[in-house]
Amino acid sequence: MPPTSGLLPIREYILVALTATAVTYLLTGLVRRLAIRVGAIANPRARDVHVAPIPRMGGIGIFLGVAGAMGLAHQLPALSHGFDASFDSVGVLLAAGVISLIGALDDRFELDAWTKLAGQVMCAGILVIFGVQWVSFWVPWGGQGDSFGSVLVLDKNQGALLTVVMVVVMVNAMNFVDGLDGLAGGLGFIAAAATCAFSLGLLDSSGGDVGTYPPALIAATLAGACLGFLPYNFQPAKIFMGDSGSMMIGLMLAGATTSASGRVPYPQFSGKDAIALLSPLVVVAAVLFVPLLDLIMAVVRRTRRGESPFAADKMHLHHRLLEIGHSQRRAVLLIYLWAGILAFGAVSVTLFDDAAALWIIGAGLVFAVVVSIVPRLRSRNQPGT
Repeated sequence: MPPTSGLLPIREYILVALTATAVTYLLTGLVRRLAIRVGAIANPRARDVHVAPIPRMGGIGIFLGVAGAMGLAHQLPALSHGFDASFDSVGVLLAAGVISLIGALDDRFELDAWTKLAGQVMCAGILVIFGVQWVSFWVPWGGQGDSFGSVLVLDKNQGALLTVVMVVVMVNAMNFVDGLDGLAGGLGFIAAAATCAFSLGLLDSSGGDVGTYPPALIAATLAGACLGFLPYNFQPAKIFMGDSGSMMIGLMLAGATTSASGRVPYPQFSGKDAIALLSPLVVVAAVLFVPLLDLIMAVVRRTRRGESPFAADKMHLHHRLLEIGHSQRRAVLLIYLWAGILAFGAVSVTLFDDAAALWIIGAGLVFAVVVSIVPRLRSRNQPGT
């Protein structure tokens, strides 16, 4: 039987996440052997940080972890009802499998950008077919009487278009940021964990309604799988996730937040709760602020030079941290810090609406800024610099 009001299946979600971690960790070693055998090897290029050939296609291991955890969730009495109430989880799993396969082909044969874009749009279409699309969100205008703002309801075409755009942007944002050992995997874990926390808040506000199970399940399986991959991928990496992993992470994050968007209880909020009302969009922006910023800066930079937005260079955020003087590990941990503060800060504000949370977020951001620029300050203070 599904849990009653006030009884959330927290233990089951933890079990599912740990299962994804274990399956990913156990199978990634086999995926590494497969990548070597089929020739999916990342040879060092001018813009790369690694100096030795390293196998990629590790995203297959991440997907297998997600699939195994989803299979377990389907068998657990406390979570199985979520599959009956919604096809969101199945749709996201299928789309993740397809985009992981497309990424694996790119890891081996290096597909052109337009082919990958077509694959991303197709996978976004799979989500729409299974009903994973934006249906409404709050806007701060159009209120009547004492109400502040209104809920903007999208028709099927508008919701589908917004979903496709979000999937493509988030997929490419994660793909762009995958440049240092452990970076994309760690950001994927942080973003998925924050999204899961937000989704559990929605589940709690709905009184344990099984219709709100999918976004938390999608995020929990992804968080666990990313965590299971990190031992192989953190510097020095034994395998890269490749496009098979980075694109899948972006798609699943888009799927989880899109699934959550239709389950926000707007009537429970007033005009004073603007951040909570915009919570799906706020969480999306926060959990992927770093990769999205990197993506936007890269597109602007390359367009101004008259190059294709997809042209590669060595001026990403992680490259700049290395230039300042941070080591690879420290640069990755710094980006983790920024992403964690923004993601969990946004979630805490949307769930708790506590002014203390804003002060903590502000203090965390100040600390992150100071830690980030310490090497530059040291170099300026050294004699002869």
